[in-house]
Amino acid sequence: MASLLKIILVGIAILCSSWGFFAHKKINQLAVFTLPPSMSVFYKKNIDYITEAAVNPDKRRYTIAEEGSRHFIDLDDYGDSAIYKLPHYWTDAVMQFGEDSLQSRGIVPWHIYRVYLQLKEAFLIKDPDWILRASSDLGHYVSDAHVPLHTTKNYDGQLTDQIGIHGFWESRLPELYFEQYDFFVGKAKHIENVQLAAWQVVLKSNQAVDSVLQFERRLYELNGNEKFNFETKGKQTIKVVSESYARKYHEMLSGMVERQFRSSIKLTGDIWFTAWVDAGQPDLKTLINYRPSEKEIEQRKKEILQWKEKSVKARDHESIEN
Repeated sequence: MASLLKIILVGIAILCSSWGFFAHKKINQLAVFTLPPSMSVFYKKNIDYITEAAVNPDKRRYTIAEEGSRHFIDLDDYGDSAIYKLPHYWTDAVMQFGEDSLQSRGIVPWHIYRVYLQLKEAFLIKDPDWILRASSDLGHYVSDAHVPLHTTKNYDGQLTDQIGIHGFWESRLPELYFEQYDFFVGKAKHIENVQLAAWQVVLKSNQAVDSVLQFERRLYELNGNEKFNFETKGKQTIKVVSESYARKYHEMLSGMVERQFRSSIKLTGDIWFTAWVDAGQPDLKTLINYRPSEKEIEQRKKEILQWKEKSVKARDHESIEN
């Protein structure tokens, strides 16, 4: 069974080797080290899966129609000051806008809370498969909420002639400057209200949208001729944003990407810890010899096959070309 699991993880790594998934994997991986020993004993044992499975929600966007809305929220579709006016609790929001309307504009802050509840229940019943799945998914949605362009309908600069800025901000910059970032974020702490914490992140991210777009627009006007070059990755030569252009944009952002990256790590660890505490702090040492069930292994294999098919048209923001 161990060898079969290794094959599955390698398969996931190959399928998700695109740099667009780099940050998600790193955030989940580093969040493990914020946990206390009573939790980390289980999480560190399964850190390879938690790291690789960080990209599962993005894979599901191409296989499950309802998955896409869980990654973003178009706040500007609700008018001015939407972040302050929108109901922070799902039931209240449905009462005011209707579920279809909410889904069409994105539900990431509400979904973070939903997955927190799933993780709490997984801890309550001490289901290791579910704990790992929910933890991995939760890290992904928390990270998405930290990306400013996940909070606007101009999610890839398509409304301002800046197509590709989404992948530039959340993929190219972390890939280039990850080694320079300080990821000492401290230990995970209990959160009194996970739902409100998710909304606070969305608010902070949304406040940065104008800077993300305007700084790149200004830079392009001055240095647009040096924006792209070609790099060889493996056997492929691809068009990418040049390092010189990326460096200038990164400096204009004054540490924004690093701050959001750090906050993603910290909040992911905080919510994992909160779910565990709220479930009564179950003894995870009893799960240390966990091996994925046959059902779980079959599910992981099925997801890989579904990802290859990409049967659902998803909201695309991975491209960095324009």
